[in-house]
Amino acid sequence: MPSSRLSWSAAVLSLSLALPAPARAKEPSAETRAREAALLMGSVLGGTPMLEDLRSLVDEVGGRATGSDANRRAVEWALERFRAAGIPARAEPFRMPALWLEEAARATVQGQGVRFSPRVAAMPFSVATPKGGQSAPLVDVGRGAEVDFSRVGAKARGAFVLVETDELRDVDGLFREYNESVGIEARAVAAGAAGVVYMGSRPGNQLYRHNVSTGPKNTRPMLVMERDGARRAQRLLRAGKALTLDATLELKTGGPYEAHNVIGEIRGATKPDEVVVLGAHLDSWDLGGGALDNGANVAMLIDLARQMKRLGLVPARTLRFALWNGEEQGLYGSAGYVASHAAELDGHVMALSVDIGCGRITGFFTNGRPPLVPLVDQALAPAAGLGPFTQVDVPVVGTDNLDFMLQGVANLIANQEPATYGPNYHARSDEFEQCDARTLRGNAAVVVALAWGFATMDTRLPRQGRAEVDALMRATDLLQQMKSFNLWEEWESGARGRPQGRQVSPAPR
Repeated sequence: MPSSRLSWSAAVLSLSLALPAPARAKEPSAETRAREAALLMGSVLGGTPMLEDLRSLVDEVGGRATGSDANRRAVEWALERFRAAGIPARAEPFRMPALWLEEAARATVQGQGVRFSPRVAAMPFSVATPKGGQSAPLVDVGRGAEVDFSRVGAKARGAFVLVETDELRDVDGLFREYNESVGIEARAVAAGAAGVVYMGSRPGNQLYRHNVSTGPKNTRPMLVMERDGARRAQRLLRAGKALTLDATLELKTGGPYEAHNVIGEIRGATKPDEVVVLGAHLDSWDLGGGALDNGANVAMLIDLARQMKRLGLVPARTLRFALWNGEEQGLYGSAGYVASHAAELDGHVMALSVDIGCGRITGFFTNGRPPLVPLVDQALAPAAGLGPFTQVDVPVVGTDNLDFMLQGVANLIANQEPATYGPNYHARSDEFEQCDARTLRGNAAVVVALAWGFATMDTRLPRQGRAEVDALMRATDLLQQMKSFNLWEEWESGARGRPQGRQVSPAPR
């Protein structure tokens, strides 16, 4: 963080220590609101337990896939943190449509005079192999484009197809992976492949989880192979060596089950029925500790609530600190929330998702709501010294803002510098050391200014209807994004989003 921002941060902290917490007036003045924002920003920039909370979540609870024992421990961990801070908190149940957890994954590549066992990880929603494993020819399909499958032809039938990837360096590359996997996997199934093997895209041979594009409807074993092992296999195949892959994927799978979000709440003083939701997801995949995705922002939200309580500051509107579960497996925790709180959604003023790791917040995605941009600018005014901030008014799919968007609630996603997020996404390397403490505290100051602004400003946007959300889909690439994340059919069927109004027809693929 540049020294000018550090100086500004120190000044805010000094101001917060010098000023007593203001008495709550029935209708606080703009000056009082600005002073409260300064107190809160100074508080979170100081020596709070936020980093120790993150260390505890990552090191003591660890990776916490929804449906696992670790995830259930994470729910209790979060409830304990909120309650220790004096924040009323509850575990809210929601329905997960399918259980998927990896228990073991191993593979051996062999051919005449060749045998080696690269490390592999099952892709979420892969099917298990038969007991004792599954053996099939390994076939190089390049990057898995149509021309690649045409070149291979009938050789793909009954084979494991090996798909080449670029090394992942940034978030743009991550979204490209998601988009390309939809076509690759559809082509593999159409070709009759026995399964799909992706060359690992993470540096340093890190294994990671990358969801199968069709989710629980998938019918094939699919896995990621460590990059060097996959490149070795690819070189052998391209040198004319016939290879076989023996893969064993032992999985714990099942039907619907109940999971829980954790909701902490500070009830509003003068507009308690109007709600601002601040969200980060508590679940992670299980290979690493889930620091970037998304433990750091869970620890941040708990700390914001803690500091508000410590300072005795009460917003006009109710603030809900939502720690979602089921995010990695289809955004089901936030979907469950909008379903169980359907009667309250007209009173929801804004829903924020912070979910791009620990990089510096540079602004917010306003998700196709132009009138939201000046309100974000207004809320961020007290944090101007931590900017500059630029709002990006395009809809984004991939985190827990989505179901609020589909329900017509104004929603935001923190836009962050990539830092170490992309290469460590869902990977074994996603551990505590990936987060820079100073940047995380700066982000906390930005988020608390935004939250306090929306919880106290006079203006609010009305909830949109289904027709307005349909119009957003027609005018943007929102529809295609939802297909990439296997979410389109739930919208089309009415399982997600506002039910009234005419539904938009899918665009041709």
